Amino acid sequence: MMTRYIAFLRAVNVGGRQVKMELLRALFEQAGFKQVKTYIQSGNVIFDAKGQEAALEAKIEQLLQQNLGFAVPVCIRSIAAVQAVLDNNPFPGVIPDKDFQIYIAFLQTLPGKEATAIIATLQSDIETYHLNGKEVYVLMKKNTGAPPFSNTYLEKKLKLVATTRNLATVQKVLSF
Repeated sequence: MMTRYIAFLRAVNVGGRQVKMELLRALFEQAGFKQVKTYIQSGNVIFDAKGQEAALEAKIEQLLQQNLGFAVPVCIRSIAAVQAVLDNNPFPGVIPDKDFQIYIAFLQTLPGKEATAIIATLQSDIETYHLNGKEVYVLMKKNTGAPPFSNTYLEKKLKLVATTRNLATVQKVLSF
């Protein structure tokens, strides 16, 4: 039985690593995935496949490495899991606007027990973090003069692969 998934690709179309969405769709289709779509240029691929998320992540990472010539970490979630991520938003009353942004970092693996303590050390007047399973939600105040939220910073702190999208992108890719 096929499951509908979203592959969130890390670091696509940033830092000189340009990938056309037409090429991504073609590569996913050549790999046997069905009903392949992409949403915006940041590497969001919606597709149908059989298999477990970790095995699909490894297959897609290998496919992209072979065809693009560089590593692309991949975090996969089923459509149902992404809906649950949105349903479990710990900032339900906050509407992103000129003052606030909500980010969701998708972790490739489940963090260890120490992750909760690490997340606690990241809290500030500008950023509020909330860990829930394989996702980290970040509420960030804008226009503070502080640097914006950094996926790389979060990865270094947790020692895990992550890729981040803002709330609006996650909502749109789910409905795409």
